[in-house]
Order: sequence, then structure tokens, then C-alpha cells
Amino acid sequence: MRAARFHRYGGPEVLTVEDAPEPHAGPGSVRIRVRAASVNPIDRLVRAGALAEVLPLELPVIPGRDAAGVVDEVGPDVRGVSAGDLVFGLGGIADTTAEFAVLTAWAAVPPTWSVEEAAAAGLGSVTALRALAPFGDLRGRTLLVDGASGAVGTAAAAAALHAGATVIGTAREANHEPLRAAGVVPTTYGPGLPERVRALAPQGVDAALHAAASDALPDLVDLVGGDPTRVVTVIDREGAARLGTHLVDAANDSSVLAAAAELGRDGHYRPRVAHVLPLDDIAKAHELAAGSSGKVVVTVP
Repeated sequence: MRAARFHRYGGPEVLTVEDAPEPHAGPGSVRIRVRAASVNPIDRLVRAGALAEVLPLELPVIPGRDAAGVVDEVGPDVRGVSAGDLVFGLGGIADTTAEFAVLTAWAAVPPTWSVEEAAAAGLGSVTALRALAPFGDLRGRTLLVDGASGAVGTAAAAAALHAGATVIGTAREANHEPLRAAGVVPTTYGPGLPERVRALAPQGVDAALHAAASDALPDLVDLVGGDPTRVVTVIDREGAARLGTHLVDAANDSSVLAAAAELGRDGHYRPRVAHVLPLDDIAKAHELAAGSSGKVVVTVP
């Protein structure tokens, strides 16, 4: 099969497209004929070697954590999915940007999404919905999402709004209008965030999600009245340990993906795709992803 791979750690230039062995579905998994895969922050960290000590992988490595495509192999004891089904989901730490990929968590693509949007949904949506769980019922509450225009923030804001919350979201000014259109009250990142948020929510903020690569975690704790248990970060492991906030990681959970798909099916959640490139442009895709708030998606012919 054709696959994106890298044989050494480094910048986007280490990525190439070449022949690689096909994977096959085992117990509890399905294989898909990939139609699109997205570029996630973890993909760039893995490629750069930043996670080599904690997540050792045997080179060469196929990048990619999530994908969408058509099921063509169903593993033993797997129920509820058949060959020919169009699904999106999660593979391993790095293995989805190829003609074939094995998923261990998946859900049917809702008819309201394009294949590219489905490819952009996997990791962001499962992280977002897991991150909202510690907050419980959000009905009538105010949630602050730091990084509301990113993949995790988009999914989290959509789910919280559907649950009946008021959502304030940080983003670059260029992304404020799309946030308003989605029902989010936008504000900017950076110094003065507590003052800006208090002006928008004089009644206070009930919970906060840290989904941006920012140093705002202490400010978020301050904004929820100093209670770190009302803050979740999916970014800052060290800050969570120091301040006592929740730290949430992604997990390959088909039930969470199904919940995200239901939000999409009902029109409440649409993954944000900024760029779509062919597989042969995988290096450019990684370059673009470093500065893009929407997802960069790679299509596989």
C-alpha cells in the first residue's frame, strides 16, 4: 500500500510517500480503506521525536492518529459494523495516513459531514467529550473554552451549547465571527484574559476547559473562583499536577465517537477543516498544521 512514512525524526521534510506493508484487522478492530486522515498536534510531536522517550516507536513510522474510510475487514468478535460501512475513528499512536488503517474505535459517519470533516473529527471530538465529563450537567452554566476554534475546542463548545451552557471562547480575532455564528461568545487570548472574561460574564464562570497551547491555566483557575476541580486541561500536564486541575487524555472509545457523530447528525457539531491536501503533499500538510486553527486533512486516493 502507499503510505506516508518517516525513517528519522525531524521536521516535515522527513516525510515521504512510499510503499509499506498492509495492516490487517485483529480482535476488536476493523480495517478501513482510508479516504482521508487528519494532522493532529500529536502527529507533529511524534514526527519531531519529542515523544520518543515516552512513546517509543519502531522506525519507519506512518503518522496519523485518526482517519475516515470504508470498512473492508472486520476483526473477530466485532459486532455492529460490516464491510462497506463508512466510518471515522482512531488507530494507534501513529498509523493512519495510508491507503489502509486499522481502527480500534470507530463510529458511522453522519450524513451531515463530508469525509474530510469526518477525518477531522476523531481525536478532537473524543478528547473534547471526555474533557467535559468532569463538569457534569452544564445546563444553565457558563463554560470558558480556551482555544475554542481548534479541533478540541470546536467539539467541546458544540457539545456544551447543545447541553444548555453559555460558552465563552478564546480565539484569534480572525476566528471570532465563526465562533459567534456557532453561538459562542468570543474573546482574545493573552494578557488581560481574566478582565475580558469577567466583563463578558459578570455573573462568573462555572467551569473552564484549557484546550489551547497557552499558559492560561492559572488564569482559568482564578476565573472559576480558585477551585481547580472546575478546570480541565488537555494540554498542560505539569500545570495540572502543580495546580490540581483535571488532566484528560484521549482514549479509543467507540461510545464517545458515537456521541460525537450523534451531535453531528443532529446538526449541533461540524468539525472545522481549514485545508485539504492530497497524500503526496503530506510534508506541506504538516507545515500548514503548525499554524492552522482548523484541521488540515490529507486525502488518500
